[in-house]
Amino acid sequence: MPKGQPSIVPDDGLTTRQRRNRPLLMVNTGDGKGKSTAAFGLALRGWNQGWPVAVFQFVKSAKWRLGEQTAFETLGELHTARGTGGPIEWHKMGSGWSWSRKEGNDEDHAADALSGWREIQRRLAAEQHGLYVLDEFTYPVNWGWIDIDEVVDTLSHRTGHQHVMITGRRADPKLLDIADLVTEMTKIKHPMDAGQKGQRGIEW
Repeated sequence: MPKGQPSIVPDDGLTTRQRRNRPLLMVNTGDGKGKSTAAFGLALRGWNQGWPVAVFQFVKSAKWRLGEQTAFETLGELHTARGTGGPIEWHKMGSGWSWSRKEGNDEDHAADALSGWREIQRRLAAEQHGLYVLDEFTYPVNWGWIDIDEVVDTLSHRTGHQHVMITGRRADPKLLDIADLVTEMTKIKHPMDAGQKGQRGIEW
């Protein structure tokens, strides 16, 4: 893709502008570090464009607070106060999704994940956001908590201009088949290989 130009121009009846602005389904997968970090960077770009952005974390405990969450909540407050950027929502499971605030434990995770997916389906049908980040979504799919065929059908038939970014290891081949952009993070070297645990500002 020299100078950002595609190597082919499909005969799809679309103008260059229409083709450029199609909503994308994107997947960051692989065993390497950086899948979520890259997705949150994309969300930052979306915020700057004024898109309504929603982040859904499917595995991390509600007790964990990522640096990105604090940053995006601050940007959301900036949008509310000054109209800068776009509105941002951040939801995570562990002790219940943000909209439910219910108590929960490890045994509830499967039900919580399905509840989160149902909420995403509802929002997609309502065309509520410009960008959805489904962080670590591949795990509940791989564990059988969320049906992959249902995911494929929902995402393939979403209406409006709604981008979706999915992160997590071992993304299902059916998901990769319908994705427009797939990036595999490959681990070459990691501090944990030398016995070093995660640290502030790098992992969270």
